[in-house]
Amino acid sequence: MLKYILKRILIFIPTLLIISIFLFGLSNLAPGDPVELRLSGGLAAGSGQLADQLAGDKAYIDLQKKMGLDLPNFYFKISTKAYPDTLHKIPKKNERKNLQKLIAQYGNWEDIYIYYSSLKKLEYSLFGVQEEKYKSDIREIRENCIELYRVYDSNKIIEKIEEINKITKQESWQLNQQNQNFDKIIQNSKLIKDKYKKVQERENKIANKIPKIIWFGKNNQYHRWLFGEAPWFKKAKVGQSKGFLRLDFGYSYLDGRPVSSIILDAVRWTVIINLITIIISYIISIPIGVFTAIKKGKLFDKITTTILFMLYSLPSFWVATILIIFITTDEYGMNFFPTYGLGNLESFWDLSYHLILPIFCLVYGSFAFISRQMRGSILDVIKQDYIRTAQAKGLKQKVIIWKHAFRNSLIPIITMFANLLPWMISGSVIVEIIFSIPGMGQASYTSVIARNYPVLFTIVMFSAILTIVGILLADIIYALVDPRIKFNKK
Repeated sequence: MLKYILKRILIFIPTLLIISIFLFGLSNLAPGDPVELRLSGGLAAGSGQLADQLAGDKAYIDLQKKMGLDLPNFYFKISTKAYPDTLHKIPKKNERKNLQKLIAQYGNWEDIYIYYSSLKKLEYSLFGVQEEKYKSDIREIRENCIELYRVYDSNKIIEKIEEINKITKQESWQLNQQNQNFDKIIQNSKLIKDKYKKVQERENKIANKIPKIIWFGKNNQYHRWLFGEAPWFKKAKVGQSKGFLRLDFGYSYLDGRPVSSIILDAVRWTVIINLITIIISYIISIPIGVFTAIKKGKLFDKITTTILFMLYSLPSFWVATILIIFITTDEYGMNFFPTYGLGNLESFWDLSYHLILPIFCLVYGSFAFISRQMRGSILDVIKQDYIRTAQAKGLKQKVIIWKHAFRNSLIPIITMFANLLPWMISGSVIVEIIFSIPGMGQASYTSVIARNYPVLFTIVMFSAILTIVGILLADIIYALVDPRIKFNKK
């Protein structure tokens, strides 16, 4: 048995690595820019001044570096000859993606980068003009510049460049050309047009057909996320990431809080609620399953089965809503329970009072499922020869069922145990949101809505780990319950 456990643990290592790579890949494919999310409301927006724009760009680059998002994604990248090994150094995510599309279209990175740089120059030169008369023109040029960072279709790019040049060719702009600020904008608007023409003229589509492997080494985002910045044999310095394996899950994109702090605050309520739910479910469902099996086809079996399946068919969100409307408000004169929240956390009775309805909404649906599993398993076991032998010996039915049949019918129930550990951590999203319980379900939902991926992927990663651990524990319990089960070659 020990050999089997060690073997399974060794298999867990590559399994978890594959899961971590998959999750990390999803985090990079997910929409939104985490740096902009953290900077929202800060200098990134600017106020129309060049100094503010530069300060916003600097704040963006500094935060990006702090979060480790200025590094390549993985140890290597399978690409083509057209792609540079420095593309990850382009700060903004949407601009980087647009450049990738332009490379895939034209294949000449050098010319594309020159065009991109000229676009940046035009954008920065706009901040020199402060005259009220030209405000609408400047705004229109800036909007076209922003659009050029997003579009990669040649017709749309030419259309936006022409719109910019149309503004700068106006008589009022030409008369102001002696003004240095106006001259810079006019020259830069011509420059982007020339540079984009060169991109089109010098396209190299063959470069996109020649494969290339770019090796980045361990200085990448995945390595930092999993193993941290500091070597394992050294203590991490202040501000250095320790990595997921050393229980450093990074920081929330929303408020900069450590993810571990968010998880610890949420997990205790989810564990408490789901642990109570599981205990109540099994204590009630298993005896029901046994008694309905014993009384198969009788009135008790029919009534119990009907009631349980009626409960099973009721959605938890609907039941929760009905309970809140009818028995938690004064409108119907039945204000028996609190509507939401956890109440006074220092008072055991007040906390328990607040948890009654959420636990009920999680419990009732499991009665039918678990009891039917138990019923079916008991019915299969009591057909076995050793049960008939026990009956022939004249043993009491209670002894036959609870001593001989019950233990051998627990295999399906143990199989369900593998899903209990991740369920205890992931929580019930709907029930926690309806009753305003700050658990893992609500944390997951909030993270999805706000695109707070460090929190979300940490929860998913822990769920994956606990699923694997749950399967291993279920296998061990199989052997303890039924000595005939041996996990070896024989």
